[in-house]
Amino acid sequence: MDLEDFLDHVNRGELIEGGSEQHAFMHGAAQEALQVVAELNSGYRTPDDVRALLSRLMGGVVDESVTVFPPFYCEFGKNLTLGKDVFLNSGCRFQDTGGITIGDGTLVGHGCTLTTLNHAVDPARRADMVPSPIRIGRKVWLGAAVTVVPGVTIGDGAIVGAGAVVTKNVPADTIVAGVPARILRTTGFDASLG
Repeated sequence: MDLEDFLDHVNRGELIEGGSEQHAFMHGAAQEALQVVAELNSGYRTPDDVRALLSRLMGGVVDESVTVFPPFYCEFGKNLTLGKDVFLNSGCRFQDTGGITIGDGTLVGHGCTLTTLNHAVDPARRADMVPSPIRIGRKVWLGAAVTVVPGVTIGDGAIVGAGAVVTKNVPADTIVAGVPARILRTTGFDASLG
């Protein structure tokens, strides 16, 4: 199995069975990712050095407009897409095996957690995982310590209040907060206009 085969499998939402070829590939790729992340987090890095390490982690060039404040944690890296002018504050934790896409101009606050794998409910199959992507639109703001669970889409221009747990899709230009996150009001702006 190679990366392309694995990504095809998870991006179709196919089950990753515990002990399967996909499961073994995922664990091998995680070791590579953990090595890069350890290097990223082991001391001061210039912004260019951070982007170079992120490029190595993600397997592609990270735009020079992207800013990440370490420490940053990611267990896979190869299914993560960062748009232009994305800012990730310190202490973020991304489980991107199932796919994370973050749109242009999005701000992610301190200590946010984005997860894309669910385990099987059946205790006998608990090692099985179901991938489900997270899609975060353009010009979104996630406050500090937000958690986003598998399968959630957050629309352009949305704001997620600090400490929220986002379990459902968030419409564009909407403010949500709480556990679980619920709609408070609209932003009064239209992110699609600029």
